[in-house]
This record gives sequence, structure tokens and C-alpha cells, in this order.
Amino acid sequence: MWHGRPARAPSAVKIKNIKMQSNPTTGTLYIVGTPIGNLEDMTFRAIRILQTADFIAAEDTRHTGKLLQHFQIKTPQISYHEHNQHQRLPELLDKLHLGKDIALVTDAGMPGISDPGYELVKACADASINIIPIPGPTACIVGITASGLPTEKFVFEGFLPVKGQERQQSLETLQIESRTIILYESPHRLRQTLQDLANTLGRDRQIVLARELTKMHEEFWRGSIESAIELYTNREPQGEFTLVIAGIQTTAPIFSEDAIKAELQTLIAEGITRSQASRQLAQQTSLPRRQIYQLALTIGDNESLEQPLDDL
Repeated sequence: MWHGRPARAPSAVKIKNIKMQSNPTTGTLYIVGTPIGNLEDMTFRAIRILQTADFIAAEDTRHTGKLLQHFQIKTPQISYHEHNQHQRLPELLDKLHLGKDIALVTDAGMPGISDPGYELVKACADASINIIPIPGPTACIVGITASGLPTEKFVFEGFLPVKGQERQQSLETLQIESRTIILYESPHRLRQTLQDLANTLGRDRQIVLARELTKMHEEFWRGSIESAIELYTNREPQGEFTLVIAGIQTTAPIFSEDAIKAELQTLIAEGITRSQASRQLAQQTSLPRRQIYQLALTIGDNESLEQPLDDL
């Protein structure tokens, strides 16, 4: 739901489009940013393009319909989302080749960020169809700029894979990432993701939980991953979350393979399993647990109760 008292369109008079790119034989695909929660973030330029385009390709026509109604925009919509993109793509390209202008919008923010907009943009680029971005807000950028964590270098990972080996591999890749990390997460998966981040990145890693961005109940919570877990033990997560996580400190010592194996031998000799030893050293060194476990497998077999790594 959008919040705030938004500005109205500057004019109901349609303004003729000006072609900005080199191919005059096709229409133009406009990549239009829309508010992520507050209608006052809608730009005059975005309103004009939505008014003057021949069609609007929308992720959810009902959701976008409310936006169009508010700004008195009558342009017809065409649904374009992850479930129909392969069937709809040729239709949109045909319209563009016939000289029609299409405005691509998503439910919130800039199209192509964690939605199927990329496929349409790529197809237009491959077909030499005019493409013009109309900038607007994006949750990942809004989140990091207000996080208080370093902004000069960052990596955006979107939503983590939900489960399985793909999720574990993604987490282990982040374990050695020195840049600030940005993730998206839904409220019903937040607790599990925080626990997984603690197990992989360490419980002391700094994190910012940004939720309800630009809306009435916007909130930025800052602290360690362990503190975030404690916060949401008795608090129900609400709203969509942008997670901004500190990268690994570049001053962390570099551990040689021989040093790690020596420490593994010591731990195993004390009676703990290879998997447990690998987990412990991963937290101490910030190296991928799977990498350490592979070294542990080269050490003498004296563990009758060993568990597979993926089971832990």
C-alpha cells in the first residue's frame, strides 16, 4: 500500500514523445521507475511517459491500475510477468516493431530488479529497438544509502535461493565477500535467513534491517546478526525487508592450508567430528565451510559418528 499525499500530474495534456535514440523505424521501450511505497516519489517525467505511451506492460495490472487511476492515466495495460513472459514477449516485440511505444513497469521500483523485466530489455537490445530508462526509486539503493555501512563498493544479491545446496553455496560465497552486501527478504523467511547468515557469516557481523521503505512505518534497525535474531525471536516480522550486511574485514588474516589442517587435526583429536570442526573453523577464519570440510576429509578416519556436511 502506498502512503503519503502524492503530487498530481503536472498536466493532463499529452506531450508528444521525442525519439532519443538512433532507430526511427521502431517504437521505444521505456523502462519506467515507479514508487516503492510513497506516491510522492513519482516523477513528472514518469507520469508523462505513462500518459503518452501506446501501452503499459505491467507486472500486475490491478496493482498498476491503482497508480494509473490516481494520476488520471488512461493508457491501456498489457500483463507481463514471470508466468507469461515467454508467451507475451513476442507480442510486445511485434508492437514495438510496428512503431508502438511501450512503458515497462513493475509493482514497485525500477523494472528489471528482481523481476522479469530483464528479458524484455535484452530482447529489445538484441533487436535494435530503442530503449530509454526513466529513473525511479529502488529499494536496494534506498536501503544502502541510509544504512550507515560503506557505500563505495557493494554487491546486490536479490533474494537468496529458498533452500538446498544452491542456497548454501550462495551463503558461502557471501562469507568471503569484502563489499557491502544487499539482500531482499520476505517477512515469513526473515528468521530463517538471519539464522543462516549467523551460521555462515558469523553472529557478530553487522547488519541493517530496512523495512517498509518510504512508507509510513519505515524503519532502519542496526546491530549484529545475533542481536537481529534476538529481536525477532519475540517480534513478528512485518513488511518487505532489505538487508544490508557489512562485508568481511579486509584486514582479516590469511590462513594457509597447512595451518588449517593442523588446527583440524587438533580439534578432531579432541573428539569432535569433521563437520563440527569445519563449522568452528569457518566461523573463526571466515573461509567457506565446505572448503575446510574438504581438507578435513584428508585427515585420518577416526570418526564413526560422522554426519554428512549437508545435514548440519
